[in-house]
Amino acid sequence: MTTYSARPIAPSALARLRVTDDAGRACVPYTATDGGHPLRCCLRLSEPGERIALVSYAPLRRWAAETGAEPGAYDEQGPVFVHAEDCGGPASSEEYPFSRTGALRTLRRYDAAGRIVGGRLLELPGAPAEGFDRAFAEAFADPAVALVHVRAVEYGCFQFEVRRP
Repeated sequence: MTTYSARPIAPSALARLRVTDDAGRACVPYTATDGGHPLRCCLRLSEPGERIALVSYAPLRRWAAETGAEPGAYDEQGPVFVHAEDCGGPASSEEYPFSRTGALRTLRRYDAAGRIVGGRLLELPGAPAEGFDRAFAEAFADPAVALVHVRAVEYGCFQFEVRRP
């Protein structure tokens, strides 16, 4: 069971990304021939035959728009997979998404102004939820940390966000 809540991309942001992504490019859906693409809309891996799209997403920019933060140079964008159509979001789960033993993740910590205030490399242990729980507890022990972005080390892709409980 997880202690913290992994947040998918918000439905309102998804609606816009499915038209034009955060780099200003038109969304180009396609049918996945193989599975395993990490879908940030529903926080699960894609299956063959699903209609998906690879879009550019700026997670800190989207959070800053909600909160009034000004992340400045920390506002970055990168590729994420999403369903091409509304999928209803994540199913209830007691595990963190995209967790597999041995996977490397970077946990970037941001303050309320949207500035990086720390980070951590995490190799997911045999019990990935426990590893994530410890890393998030460590991050939120610092009162300056407002949210944490989890990214895959291999490609640097945004995986999901956890906000201060």
